[in-house]
Parts: sequence; C-alpha cells; structure tokens
Amino acid sequence: MSDFTTWDILRNLLLAARWTVLLSLVSFIGGGIVGALLLFARTAKGKAGPAFVKTYVELFQGTPLLMQLFLAFFGLGLFGIDVPAWLAASVALILWSAAFLTEIWRGCVESIARGQWEASASLGMGYVQQMRHVVLPQALRIAVPPTVGFSVQVVKGTALTSIIGFVELSKAGTVVTNATFEPFKVYGLVALIYFCLCWPLSKSSQILERKLNVAHRNH
Repeated sequence: MSDFTTWDILRNLLLAARWTVLLSLVSFIGGGIVGALLLFARTAKGKAGPAFVKTYVELFQGTPLLMQLFLAFFGLGLFGIDVPAWLAASVALILWSAAFLTEIWRGCVESIARGQWEASASLGMGYVQQMRHVVLPQALRIAVPPTVGFSVQVVKGTALTSIIGFVELSKAGTVVTNATFEPFKVYGLVALIYFCLCWPLSKSSQILERKLNVAHRNH
C-alpha cells in the first residue's frame, strides 16, 4: 500500500505545474516577439524576407515538435556545448510558437481590405506606418481569439519537454507514479490540472470571438 496520500500526490504535481506555467509563458511571449518580427518580414515588400519566413514556417510546422526538442537539446551537444534542459525546451518552444503565430497573424493582416493599404499609401505612409496606424489596429480585433486559442496548444506542447529531462507536470506525473504505483490516480490528477490550465484559455477564446463578432456587426 502506498504511503502517499492524495494530497501528497497533488501537492507534488502542483509544484511541478509551476514549471509548466512558466515554460508556457516564456514560450508564448518569446514566440510572440519572434513571430511579430517574422510577420513584418513576411508581409514586407521584396522577395528575400517573405521567402525566408515562408521557409521557416514550413520547416517548423512540417516537422514534429518532439524532433525539434531533440535537436535543440542534443544538437549543440555535438559541438561540446552543454545545454540545460530548460534552455533547450524554451528555445524549441519559442521557435515553434513563432512559426504558428506568424501564420495566424499573417492571415489576420491579409484579411484587411486592400483599399486600406492603398488609402494609407496615398497619404504618403511608409510600410511601417501603414502597419502601425492602419492595418495592425484592425487586424488585432481579428487576431485576439485565435492567438488566445493557440496558447492552449503551447501549454499542451510543454508536456513533450519531459522527453529531454525537463521536469514539468507530465514528467512529475511519471516520477510520482514510480514512487506511488498508483498510475490511475496520478495521471487522473495530471489530466485534471491540464484541464484547469487549458479550459479557461479555450473558453476565453470563444467568448472573445463572440464579443468581437457582435461588436463588428453592430459597427
């Protein structure tokens, strides 16, 4: 019989969940910053910038996140560089998140009527001014729901980092299971914690989408 109470199990899982939340925040915010830079390069005039971003997006969307984590963790090790698991996890998830956020935001920017671009250009605005003062304020309304919705995928994506030794919620679940021999109870609590983290994000995305659609129709 296990000497661990349900509270002991839950407490250890909640302590590990802090790292899941922290890694999710780092990945989402970092991915947002990189994604914003890629968005400007993707929608700018010219061929080099858009071509590079398109290749980047296809590479990260077309390969498994698990493989990207392995490359981030073991790749630099080939050159004798010791990479901590938390650093490799952060870098891989930031780059992965950036690829998806870039595409989400590109779709929102391109949904703005072409006349808006032409009207702002006729006022003598450059590309950056057009994006800042005309396009992005309108695209933001469209981008908020899918962006919030994608944050759920980031939270769930952190579970894969256990494969490179990062101790987050799913890894802690494995460790606690090995100590308690109660996999059903442990993984049931792990699933419940993930649900408590992801459900509010999914719900807020749906609410935001409904509110913004109503506001758009009224406008």
